[in-house]
Order: sequence, then C-alpha cells, then structure tokens
Amino acid sequence: MADSAHYDLIVIGSGPGGYVGAIRAAQLGMNVCCVERDKLGGVCLNWGCIPTKALLHNAELYAEAIRHGEQWGFEIKPEAVKVNWEKVIGRSRSITGQLNAGIAYLFKKNKIDHVSGHAKIVAGHTASGPCRVEVRTPNGTYYKGVGEGDVKVLTADKVMIATGAAPRHLPFAPCDGKTVISSYEAMNLPTRPASMLVIGSGAIGMEFAYFYNAFGTKVTVVEMLDRILPIEDDDISAAAQKAFVAQGMDIRVATSVKAIEKTAKGAKVTLYSVANEKETQTLEVDTVLVAIGVGARHDGLFDPSLGVRISDSGINKGHIWTDYRDRPDPTYKTSVPGIYAIGDVIGPPWLAHVSSEEAIACVERMKGHATLGVDYASIPGCTYCNPQIASIGLTEREAKAKGIKFKVGKYALKSHGKAIAVGATTGLIKVVTSDPHGEILGAHIIGEDASELIGEMGLAKRLEATIEDVISTVHAHPTMHEALKEAALATEGRAIHA
Repeated sequence: MADSAHYDLIVIGSGPGGYVGAIRAAQLGMNVCCVERDKLGGVCLNWGCIPTKALLHNAELYAEAIRHGEQWGFEIKPEAVKVNWEKVIGRSRSITGQLNAGIAYLFKKNKIDHVSGHAKIVAGHTASGPCRVEVRTPNGTYYKGVGEGDVKVLTADKVMIATGAAPRHLPFAPCDGKTVISSYEAMNLPTRPASMLVIGSGAIGMEFAYFYNAFGTKVTVVEMLDRILPIEDDDISAAAQKAFVAQGMDIRVATSVKAIEKTAKGAKVTLYSVANEKETQTLEVDTVLVAIGVGARHDGLFDPSLGVRISDSGINKGHIWTDYRDRPDPTYKTSVPGIYAIGDVIGPPWLAHVSSEEAIACVERMKGHATLGVDYASIPGCTYCNPQIASIGLTEREAKAKGIKFKVGKYALKSHGKAIAVGATTGLIKVVTSDPHGEILGAHIIGEDASELIGEMGLAKRLEATIEDVISTVHAHPTMHEALKEAALATEGRAIHA
C-alpha cells in the first residue's frame, strides 16, 4: 500500500469492536482500512476474553480431577499429578495465534486494508477536506505519536475509534510486571506463584483468583465493598463468596490496601478496614494482582488542536464522549465531525459483545440503514470461574431503588436432577419480574453453564416475553435449562422441585 491513501472509513483498533465494525462496513460496500498498533484482535483476543477462557478450562479440568475424582470413581492422587505450567500457559498463547490469523483472513476476504502502527488523528471532516490520520509505523515511538520512523498519511470520509481500555493501576504501587502485576502479566507468568493477593473482586479479579487457586496458589482476595462481584445481585454475590471460600480462597470484603512494599521474596501489603482505617493487617505474598477496573485507552490518538471532548465526571470520566447516552438511537458521533467512537473507550459496560454490537449499529447508521441498535437494558454479563456467574437486567437491589413493584423467584441447584447427575449442585437461579404483569426485569445465575443459560433469558427479555412465556415453554429433560423454568415458576409460587 502507498504511503497515502483515501478510504470511506478508517477503523482504529482491531478488537471485537474494531474488526467487527470493519467487516460490517465492508459488507455495506465501504472501502475500509483498519489500523492496529499491536496484534489483530485487540485485548479481547490476545490478552482477555479468549485466552483467559482457555486458562480457566485448564483449571476446571485440574480441579475436577483432584477434588472430585474419587466421587467419579477415578483414583487420582494430587501428589501424582504433574502440572506442566509452561504448557498450561502455552496452550492459551497458541490459541491467540490461531485467532490472529483468522482475523487476517477475514480482512483479506472482505478486502479490508490492514496497517500496523500507531494512529494519530490530526483532522476531522471539514468543508476543506476529509478526516486525516497519520500512522507511525512500528519503528516509531508508539504511544506519543512522535519519533523516528516512517509515517503513512491516510484520509477518510469517516473514522471509527475502537481502541478499547487498559487496566487501571494503583497510584502508590504501579505495576512492574513481576511483583505487582495486571491481568496482562497474570496470563503469562513463567512460574506459578505460591501466594497471590488479588485486589478487586470484579469479573477479572475473580477469574484469575479462581485460576491460580485451582492450581494450588494461596489466594487472598481484597474487596473494598461489602461483597464480592459487587455489580451482581446480592444473593448471587453471597453464594459466590461461600463457594470460593469453600474452594480455599481467603476473601476479605470491606477491606482496602494502604501500602505495598516490595521485598526480596515478593511484597508486604498493608490492608485496612474500610470502616476503621486504624484497623490494619499485613500480608506477605509472592505476587500482587491489581484488578481494580479499566480506563479508556486513547493515549497519543488525538492532535490537541482537534479538541475532542472527553467526559470529565461520573462513571464515564476519562472516556471519549459520544451521543450514546444522550439519545435512544445513538450514532456514536464524537464532538468532532466525521469521527465516531465505540466500545470500551466510550465507557461502560466494558464488554466485548457490547463493543461488537455498537460497531455494527455505528456503521449501519453511517450508511443510513434503519437498525434496532443496542438494547442497553438487556446486556448479559458473565464471569467464567467455576461456578460460573451470569446476569442480565435489574438486580433486586436496583428494582427496589427504582421503586418498582416486583416478584422474585429462586431455585437452588442442590435439588436439580441434571446438576446432581453431573456433580454441580452449587448454585442458584434467581428471576426478578414485575408485579402483576410478569415482565422479566432481571435474571441472575450462579452455577454450571451459567454463561450459556443466560442466553435464554436474554432472548426472552429482548422479545418482551413475560415470565408465563418462559413457564409455558417446554424445556428438555434432563437439562440445566430446566432450572430456569423452576425459577420462573417460583415467581408465581408454583415451583415443582423446590
């Protein structure tokens, strides 16, 4: 490709928002270029969603064999099972290579140009010219958009930003990649630490806590709020904490970190009670994993003269402003003509599937197509440890706060046939419905295959089905899906097996 070219659309970032949006735009007849400064697939494919699930599957297999082998009739002695840590990590990394190649193939198939390098937007679309993007190739200085190296000058009628987010760090203990680490390093540690402190109990924190705990690391989880997985329904959070403590984790809620001192062997961490900062305790661990959330990644992306609006308050602080929270049919336009943004870089929910859906809605609306867009009230969220956690819609806590009259149905998996058969009786299904009409307000699951089960409730909610529609749907027996019907029946006081 020449050092200058013009496109209908330049997509910056090739994660689940960027590459999906680029492909959809190409399907609609647009001439598309995707600029990526790292590997194709972005964080999700290379350092997040996909490779972590490979690691978690390894952990599940190992934990099942060691903890429950005797129950299944397998005589497996923990001391006789050898874990090849290099292969555990290597399998995860090899999967990313396979998927990188898959995206490259899809780009070629859809005639999408791929430029490797750091993009800097220097002009939006004006009467005097199109959007202008300078791409500094990899031998330049990436993250500031300055330095030596070749520069490609690209222009486009429109630019879609899909640069995602990056882990947040503690200001008093920045990550060094060895003792104090982020999720990036946690995926690729050369040896398994004997002990680990996980700061933050959201999905990322609990997934890594589960992974390392399953392989024998002494894991302590610290959460400043009064429950783990704080965005989940209270009953689900409580059930999750009970399950993970039973697995051997040390979980400390209403606790925060005061200081981290690196030592010859690892780190000495001072914790304090949120209720009383004078109540402190000290832990010594090999590794500290900081999992306190993410922040928008748009470093070096804009020429200062553009004046791109960045949100300066609330949960969106530091993220690129678009119209997605201001109108029911957002275009994802930023404050600069011709420039759009989607995915994690514009704010929560920081989920790969949301990025993909926003990208599709964005490019379809660019082309003037009518599209249903993203139903932000029906976004499923999943945590892939064991037991899995999945949810959609309002929690009971949120329904109360909104003053909605509602009913709740609960069904514990301890009495569920399929769960008993496969040895997965730890868990709970909870459904929140409006009263008296039975509108599905929310569904919350902890247990076997939760991330698969939530799809049924997502479809029902999206179609505005009532709980009676779920009840009257014939569910195959024996399946985990029957548990959803039992929870639905419980909202009407009609549960059969509870």
